[in-house]
Amino acid sequence: MSAAKRVQQWATFARTWHVFDCKWQDPYESANIIKKYLMGLHKPIYHPLNDCGDVVVCINSRNIALRGDDWRQRAYFHHTGYPGGASWTLAWELHNKDPTLIIKKAVYRAMKGNLQRRHTMERLFIYPGEHIPAEVQQNVSNQIRQIRRVPERLDHIPEEEVKNFPKVMDYPENYILK
Repeated sequence: MSAAKRVQQWATFARTWHVFDCKWQDPYESANIIKKYLMGLHKPIYHPLNDCGDVVVCINSRNIALRGDDWRQRAYFHHTGYPGGASWTLAWELHNKDPTLIIKKAVYRAMKGNLQRRHTMERLFIYPGEHIPAEVQQNVSNQIRQIRRVPERLDHIPEEEVKNFPKVMDYPENYILK
């Protein structure tokens, strides 16, 4: 086997560390993408009984964006295991308690039918902010593209760029806005 083929084979079977920025992303759409990398669905050697998935590091989980009125209407179930231990928590309450739980629950739900999903979830690291510990950051070698483009705030755009932006029309000086 040539050296190039050996490296290609090693790269196929190695666990790659990916980073995914959750800022302004829908956790349920993101979960389907994250699931593919965790389970190894993007690799040519994938098999349901083969554990060939990669590691995914999610950052900015504090800044996720749920659709419509989901912050007030979506509820998450939790059971302590004791009699009468069932409870439902609204999304905004759960997010205030722990900003990483909504992403974690979305990815876990997306892997429904995977017999190894508890073991697979151990390769998912979620951080509420942009800070990643140094021992994790040194392993990251790939970035997963975001689904939605994060909008840029007008107060963050330089004033010179705003003034030089092409205009469709200029209002006359005697024009009155009502």
